[in-house]
Amino acid sequence: MTPVLRGESPSVEHVAGIPFPDADLFSFAALLPPAERTRLADLHAFLQEQVRPAVTPYWNREEFPAHLLPALAERGLGELELSGASRLFRGLAYAEVARADVSLSALVGIHNELILGLIDALGSPEQKARWLPELRCFRALGAFALTEPEHGSDIAGGLATTAVRDGDEWVLTGTKRWIGAGTIADVAIVWARDTADGQVKGFLVETDRPGWSASKIEHKIGLRIMQNADIVLDEVRVPAANALPGAGSFAAANKMLRNSRAWVGWQGAGVQLAIFDVARAYALDRRQFGRPLAKFQLVQEPLARILGNATASLGLMAQIARLQEDGGFDMPHAALAKATTTSLARESAALGRNILGGNGIVTDHEMAKLFNDVEILYTYEGTYEINALIVGRAVTGVSAFV
Repeated sequence: MTPVLRGESPSVEHVAGIPFPDADLFSFAALLPPAERTRLADLHAFLQEQVRPAVTPYWNREEFPAHLLPALAERGLGELELSGASRLFRGLAYAEVARADVSLSALVGIHNELILGLIDALGSPEQKARWLPELRCFRALGAFALTEPEHGSDIAGGLATTAVRDGDEWVLTGTKRWIGAGTIADVAIVWARDTADGQVKGFLVETDRPGWSASKIEHKIGLRIMQNADIVLDEVRVPAANALPGAGSFAAANKMLRNSRAWVGWQGAGVQLAIFDVARAYALDRRQFGRPLAKFQLVQEPLARILGNATASLGLMAQIARLQEDGGFDMPHAALAKATTTSLARESAALGRNILGGNGIVTDHEMAKLFNDVEILYTYEGTYEINALIVGRAVTGVSAFV
């Protein structure tokens, strides 16, 4: 990561040839040990130089750039959760991927938090041996199939997909919606209600099994590279050995969702770094009334606010990483982090789009892409309102859900 410049800032007129300060103004990356700091700097350079310039055409076409997966794997992004790296490094790595492209950060985060990490934590030795080596290097992709067409925020109590034990097999029937990578995944972790005991359980389902079908959800306003899908399970049969032994109730899913909510908090921080990068570069380059936009007070103020929002988000997430390391992390922390950083990201995106004026509504200048992707972050992994109610329940002892 480019170090923060110290001392007097150059004037706009003499900025040519002088590196800009990095958006990590408070040097959160400096909290990492030297080896992780170097690794993060290398990852930043790769993502900014090779990934960010390549992805906008795929975003426009709602296509997935599969050719990037080997390079992402080469830099360890397929196995972050099993890498032994610090929580802060993993979080800052997620933020850097979001800084390059939010859709790819969704893939990397879901892959690590909800697929790789879950199989490692809750799978059998045979399941781990079958899937972890392939997943770690992106030779296989997974999907986390929980949300349903009629059940999103109330999924814990409302999940309708069923699992029926039939001898040495389970028969899964139901529908899922908004499943990330659902059309390109090799395996899905499907959550279904066991009709025998009413418990929600997790099953590994290979996506080439009879009765499985996935159709791409099109015309999204954001996260357009991520291939979200509607899934139909029409009496899909899987061996009894495909049941995840550690996922015998919804409590297992809830623990993973807690961790993934924190990851979305890092996305909210990372996308704001991108918003700042794009807005600052545009303000310095674009001239109106005979001078750069950056000379205008009405441009400098929102730039400062975007940077303040991004910095506050990074500070909050750095504390989340500390809580995760210390074992004091729980769902209210995750909910507050996710709600706060994505809310700030929404404000930052609006400010950034406004700085670009008319050019802020076309993806040629990136800001429109960021603006729309932020709307998805604000909504998925629990809407702002649902996360706020989780926090409200924690601080009052009174639930507003029932």
